[in-house]
Amino acid sequence: MRLVKFLMAALGVVLVGLLIMWGVGFIWSMLWYLIVFGAVGALAIGGYRWFRRAEQRALDFESRSGIGTADIEMSWDEYDRKYLRK
Repeated sequence: MRLVKFLMAALGVVLVGLLIMWGVGFIWSMLWYLIVFGAVGALAIGGYRWFRRAEQRALDFESRSGIGTADIEMSWDEYDRKYLRK
């Protein structure tokens, strides 16, 4: 009976050790993937922003066209009478 208890305890220690090592390995691999994909994503976002900035400089492109930004304080009838019916 003592031998069976000893073998069961040894088997339990080995299995718990393997379970702990599996858990540590799983966490380590998840952290590694998080770091690698984060670095790749940061490089991709940085490259995209750099490309957009260079493209805007090359094309002399404004992000806003200016349409609708002026605050007009007259009605359409006044505007029509003043500017369009000359």
